[in-house]
Amino acid sequence: MTSYAVFLRGINVGGINIKMADLKDALAGYPFSKVKTLLASGNVVLQSGLGAADVKGQFEKCLREAFGYDAWVVVLTASRIAELVEACPYPADDPSTHAYITLASDSAMLDELVDAAQAVGSVEKVRLGPEALAWLAPAGGTLESPVSKVSAKARYKATTTTRNLRTLIKVRDAAAAS
Repeated sequence: MTSYAVFLRGINVGGINIKMADLKDALAGYPFSKVKTLLASGNVVLQSGLGAADVKGQFEKCLREAFGYDAWVVVLTASRIAELVEACPYPADDPSTHAYITLASDSAMLDELVDAAQAVGSVEKVRLGPEALAWLAPAGGTLESPVSKVSAKARYKATTTTRNLRTLIKVRDAAAAS
């Protein structure tokens, strides 16, 4: 069994409201064990004998069937989340900035997002790997960040999602405790 972190895109915003208890119940019929939801923003840790691509497919199928919307998730192993948290050069708790990590299921789309964000404006950012980009936003200015503006576009909806570093630390810790 492999431990995974699953990140849902776009729930509990824009009219798609899913209670985490309902999500956990819906996942009961799928090949997942030790399912734990974290926060209301769509973070799940679980174990499965499936590979990451199959976890993604099954999880999205569950969301579409149980909640009736075009669902997209990014799935990474728990060990990869731990590596990304460790590799992030930014502090999790700086009062003047917020550290974010954009995760992608398609590295080419993340490459495109990085280029598009750079065209909008400069932002401090570091590529952590083919599936992750760490970036900073000034406190109170996250939505104005070039990465935030670009990643909100429909083009990136199916392949990327962003979490603050504090959330990824909580996900890492929850996966380690499973």
